[in-house]
Amino acid sequence: MTIFEALRQEHEIQRDLIDKLIKTEGKTEERKKIFEDLKHELKIHEDAEERHFYVPLMEKDLTQEKARHSVAEHHEMDELVEQLEDTKMDASNWLKIAKELEHQLIHHLDEEEHEVFQMAGKALTEKQKTDLASDYNKEIRKRRKDR
Repeated sequence: MTIFEALRQEHEIQRDLIDKLIKTEGKTEERKKIFEDLKHELKIHEDAEERHFYVPLMEKDLTQEKARHSVAEHHEMDELVEQLEDTKMDASNWLKIAKELEHQLIHHLDEEEHEVFQMAGKALTEKQKTDLASDYNKEIRKRRKDR
């Protein structure tokens, strides 16, 4: 498995959770659980992706700028998650913020898959692609187990 396949698997989990989240209503257990799951998935993915994908890409001229841009987008999404945490789930603007997070997240994942992966494919060796996937998946499994 390559780092690209590993990341795509995680992206599908995030797409599914954000889609479910914006279909929820009010202050319900369902909304709370999906939000907690999404927050956890975003956090472990972000941390592992930055360590096992973006740090190596920042070391290469070809991918440095794109990698920095993607990490900046992680921080923008973190801020939206914080806004959601600070807003009552049954407040009228909660869903508006959740939809903004959905927009940012889908944009970020699409950009990664359609632009960053192509550049990274040229910058990384085949061995790096599989080694990074292995390290990334180990960290994700450990962080899920530790939850």
